[in-house]
Amino acid sequence: MDERARVLLKTLIERYIADGQPIGSRTLSRASGLELSAATIRNVMADLEDLGLITSPHTSAGRVPTPRGYRLFVDTMLTVHPVTGTDDVGENFRSQLATVEPQKVIVQAAQLLSNLSHFVGVVMSPRRNAAFRHIEFLRLSEQRILVILVDAGGDVQNRIILTDQPYTQSQLTEAANYLNANYSGLSFEQVAGHLRGEVEHLRSEIVTLMQAAVAVGSQALAEQQEQVVISGQQQLLNVEDLSGNLASLRRLFDLFEQKSHLLKLLDVSARAEGVRIYIGGENDVVPFEELSVITAPYEVDGKVVGTLGVIGPTRMAYDRMIQIVDITAKLVSNALSQR
Repeated sequence: MDERARVLLKTLIERYIADGQPIGSRTLSRASGLELSAATIRNVMADLEDLGLITSPHTSAGRVPTPRGYRLFVDTMLTVHPVTGTDDVGENFRSQLATVEPQKVIVQAAQLLSNLSHFVGVVMSPRRNAAFRHIEFLRLSEQRILVILVDAGGDVQNRIILTDQPYTQSQLTEAANYLNANYSGLSFEQVAGHLRGEVEHLRSEIVTLMQAAVAVGSQALAEQQEQVVISGQQQLLNVEDLSGNLASLRRLFDLFEQKSHLLKLLDVSARAEGVRIYIGGENDVVPFEELSVITAPYEVDGKVVGTLGVIGPTRMAYDRMIQIVDITAKLVSNALSQR
């Protein structure tokens, strides 16, 4: 593709993002600044269409970008300008986070992303060290036991286990003391391995109790790790490109409800450096052609622990969204690292 075609493609996509209307040759001639005849521009647009970069809706003579066209645009043509108004937002966000616990940082970050972008903000909660710091057992009845678990980050989880046999409180205390003295700081997977091979000297009923506690504790931490905070789903109802298609909106809200695909996407993003852009329809990471996702990892003390991002229509101001996501990732990293 020669420079002339690149300029026309860049201009077409920028005008379409701004106006939301298919772009005709006359509009493109005025906006591009190139002294080309309408016939020449039509020929270039036909070539771009043959390359799969633009397409012509049935209802218009103008052209709109395809996912492939958007990908070329964001990878090679996009110019990112500083977003105005984010300095004050950043200061307010820092002050709000000064005294709140980590989970509230995550919630407020999702709200900030949605408020700044006017789309959907998503944040994957920090990956936690799947280890326990302390465990206690409390006898509720003969065969119902409350497991009180403190994880490596200091968060407390309560779970109830049902046993096949009754335990006295002294037996529960013995089991908890053994786990705390020998395995505190290990992951539950490591503890389970030790319990299978190193505790022949313990009574079998105590080992059974500890194995049940390890299983329920591992599940509790896994549930915590899978948390995704979503804010601003209703913003999509105001997006012209989406609001007219109820079937698409229903599929999108199913995506937010199930969260499993979002988790997969955010987990992939956490293994990449910097801001990443996923354009709907170009691969199976974002299965909806109407959506694009901009993500960035965030860190605690220099180590990536999670991902955040913005979900919005494919026709979005990518330069602005990149800045919003990048700034929010830095704010969250700073807030969590200062804990």
